[in-house]
Amino acid sequence: MESSPTNAAWSFGGSTMPEIVATLAERGIPTPFYLYDLDGMARAARALREAFEDPRFLVAYALKANSAGPVLRTLLAEGCGLDLVSGGELALGLAAGASPERIVFSGVAKTEPEIEAAIMAGPQGLYAIQSESVEELDRVNAIALRLGRIARVSLRVNPEVNFDELDTHANIATGHDEAKFGIPLGDVDRALTRARELTSLRVVGLATHIGSQLRDVDAYVEASRRLFALAVKARSTFPLAFVDTGGGFGIPYVAGEPCASPADFIRAVTAERKAAKLDDLVLVCEPGRCLVAPHGVLVTRVIQRKETRGKRWLMIDAGMNDLMRPALYQARHRVVPVPAKGKAASNAERARFRVVGPVCESSDDFGVHELPVDIDGTLALLDAGAYGYTMASEYNGRALPHEVFMRGGQIASIMRPRTAADWARARLTEA
Repeated sequence: MESSPTNAAWSFGGSTMPEIVATLAERGIPTPFYLYDLDGMARAARALREAFEDPRFLVAYALKANSAGPVLRTLLAEGCGLDLVSGGELALGLAAGASPERIVFSGVAKTEPEIEAAIMAGPQGLYAIQSESVEELDRVNAIALRLGRIARVSLRVNPEVNFDELDTHANIATGHDEAKFGIPLGDVDRALTRARELTSLRVVGLATHIGSQLRDVDAYVEASRRLFALAVKARSTFPLAFVDTGGGFGIPYVAGEPCASPADFIRAVTAERKAAKLDDLVLVCEPGRCLVAPHGVLVTRVIQRKETRGKRWLMIDAGMNDLMRPALYQARHRVVPVPAKGKAASNAERARFRVVGPVCESSDDFGVHELPVDIDGTLALLDAGAYGYTMASEYNGRALPHEVFMRGGQIASIMRPRTAADWARARLTEA
């Protein structure tokens, strides 16, 4: 999918955005809606796989980025496993046909039913339950003992990378010493000692994850070095099967923004794994955003323009309930006009508009964008394929957006949410 900030006639296997929007309008699909390019996601997964030097790897797609069935099935068909963080995601992944042997289960506060489901999935449970504390090891062991199984676990290590080196927003930085995630470096020996004492556990890997929307490989590589050094020592006692360097590979949300490619991250840590003489271990990564974000847009409609005291506002029908990222961590998505079918893009002079949604919150703000002064009709918010619908809500009694999936230039499927009237009925229903 083309992501040009000046031309909204992108091609989805031959179909352009205006053609698709017109077709969906004829079918009664209201704005706002998400529009996804499944072929683009498949190509992204293929390109990441090709970055590995040997077959000992697992691309564990981070399902929290986009959990739509067509997206999930597309990435599973491209050979991805899954990185999950809830029992709901586990149920979805298994129902979609993911092999338990290709699933890792992360999260700092797994419930007992979630741990049970992870242990009982398939003949041997999941590839690994990523334990994020010494205390969790005891909980997993007790549940496995009760179920009469051996739980495969990996230790998620917090590599304590300096926050200033992560170059990402505080809300999505996970590998510094103030984060709730992972086992601190100073506690790893205690965790390994405790794991040796627990009879219903088998430590099969070591993992780390330092944050999301990383645009430079340096901190990622430093974290992998610390992880690999621990793996070298741990494998003398435990039969490790893998090392997991996490995900977080960023994308350039702003045109021209410097950003390392997912393949750059993989090549860098593959070299580190070789230097540490860990080539025989499977290398796991957990990409989410980089596989899906560039291949989804949020299509919205202009409600009205407003000008006051020299300021221009553009009110649209998509809000922070549809796309939470700008409100949650000041993320910026490019906003571009989608000309009507058969019409050229406006040649009017351009002006700076603050683009805002209808939600009754000042944080319902998509930022300032340069747009034609006569802007009207349909717009698209770019790079919205990750952490869009999965974080959406029905706040203010607003219906969730539709999701439309393209494959081969055709509309492959449409997911229709419940309506605002459905929401109202549900809020009045008592048990």
